[in-house]
Amino acid sequence: MRRSRLLAVPALLGVAALASCAQAGAAGGGLRIAAAASLQGAFDELVAEFEVAHPDILVAPVVYDGSSTLATQIAEGAPVDVAAFADEPTMARISDDAEEPRIFATNSLVVAVPEGRSEVASLDDLADPGLDVVLCAPEVPCGAAAQTALEAEGLRIDAASLEQNVSAVATKVAESIADAGLVYRTDVLATEGIVAVEDPRLDDIVNSYPIAATAGAASADDAEAFIDFVLSDPGQQTLAKWGFGTP
Repeated sequence: MRRSRLLAVPALLGVAALASCAQAGAAGGGLRIAAAASLQGAFDELVAEFEVAHPDILVAPVVYDGSSTLATQIAEGAPVDVAAFADEPTMARISDDAEEPRIFATNSLVVAVPEGRSEVASLDDLADPGLDVVLCAPEVPCGAAAQTALEAEGLRIDAASLEQNVSAVATKVAESIADAGLVYRTDVLATEGIVAVEDPRLDDIVNSYPIAATAGAASADDAEAFIDFVLSDPGQQTLAKWGFGTP
């Protein structure tokens, strides 16, 4: 029997986290970074490595959420020093509030299913009305990429829910709340309980990840030091370990 419609997870936690980040920065709590949810595993490791390489620079807890949510908060004045998003159009939304962005990674979509399940063998199977499929909302980078992929194949999906970040999609699939979802390749590596169903048609849907210091960064030098580290050979090696492609 088909499960009932699933409710999308609100983005209130991300807003609260940005507010907390702002308070930490105001109190001298360190470099404030806002990053796309798909970057969490890689950036947690990058920050630890950066602090070893730069013991004089403290980094506040990184705020992770959907790029669209973070862009809205930054445009509304949330104090952030470095923004790292999952696509270029979202970074363009804060062009007046950020320095020139640089591409530091790429990512592509895969079909994600709960480990041990076999109902889905390709992208086409997501159109099965008997399956609960979760997607990112269209305004989120992973949702825009999913929409591009589905439209290219003429597939229409009545999504069980539209999530505000890709981590929420991966979590619902991992917990078998959903039968399948479209997530980034990196999310399969970062999330226990899900596996990827490879479909070569998705390989052409590539998101480029931009990073930029904000115009209001408390320390432009510290922000640029972190960005340079992300783009350095050690930073790129860490990103590759988490499944990200090179710029």
